[in-house]
Amino acid sequence: MHLELLALQHRVQSRVPLPVLDLSPGTLKRHQSEGRPLLRFEDIPLDLSDLRLMIRQTADVLRRFGAIEQPDFEKAQTVGRDMQLLAMVGRWYRSAAERQLAVAGVGSSVDELGDDTALGQVIALAMRPFLSRCAEVLQQRPELADWAHSHCALCGGEPDLAVITPSAERHLICGRCSLRWKFESLTCPYCRNSDRARITSFATTDGKYRVYACDVCQRYLKAYDGRRATRPVMPMVDAVATLPLDAAAMQRGYRS
Repeated sequence: MHLELLALQHRVQSRVPLPVLDLSPGTLKRHQSEGRPLLRFEDIPLDLSDLRLMIRQTADVLRRFGAIEQPDFEKAQTVGRDMQLLAMVGRWYRSAAERQLAVAGVGSSVDELGDDTALGQVIALAMRPFLSRCAEVLQQRPELADWAHSHCALCGGEPDLAVITPSAERHLICGRCSLRWKFESLTCPYCRNSDRARITSFATTDGKYRVYACDVCQRYLKAYDGRRATRPVMPMVDAVATLPLDAAAMQRGYRS
C-alpha cells in the first residue's frame, strides 16, 4: 500500500512547480519569534485537477488495502469532485497552524474537519506532493537551523518520524510536508517535557530504529538511526518497517 501511495505521490510531485515564498531574513526571524509557519495556503502551487486526482486515487489505494471503510471511500470520492474542494482543503491545512498558535495563546479557534479522521487522512496523503515540493525551497535555507519549535516551520504540522544523524543530532520530520529540522534529542516534541527520567527510549535489536516515549503526555515518536544506517531515511518506507515498534509502544500504553 505504501509503495503504491509513494509512486502516486512521486508522479504528481514531478509536475508541481516550486512556489514563490518570501524567505527574507526579516520574515524568517519574525516567524521564528512568533512560532508561525511560513507557508500560506494561497502560496501552495496547487493544480485543482491534480488535487482531485490525488484525493480519488489515494482513497482508492486505501480502500483496496482495507485502510478505510467503504462509506469513507465513497465520501472521499464525492469530496474529490466537490466544487468546494479548495475551501475544504484550505480549512484542513490552516488547522495545524491555528492549533499551534492556540497552544501559544495567540491563535483563534481551530476549524477542522470535525471527527472525520478518515477524510483528513486522505487529504493529508493527497496534499503531500504539493507540500513536499514547497518544503524543498525552505529545506536548503541555513536559517532553518534557528527554528526552535516542535512543529513544522513550513506548514505547522506535527512530526511523525525523526532521524538521528551521524553526529547524534535528532531531526524531526513533518508528517505533512516532510520538512526536517533539528530539535533537542531528549525533549518530547508534543508536550516539551525535557525531564530525561520521564522519557522512555527503546530500540530494535539491530539498533536501526528507536522509539522516544514521553511519560508525561503518553505520546511516542519513532526515529531512524542514521549512525547505523547504510541509506538515507525514507519516511514512508521506514514508517512501514517500524510497525512492530508501534505495537510495542502501544502495548506499553503510549499513543502516536
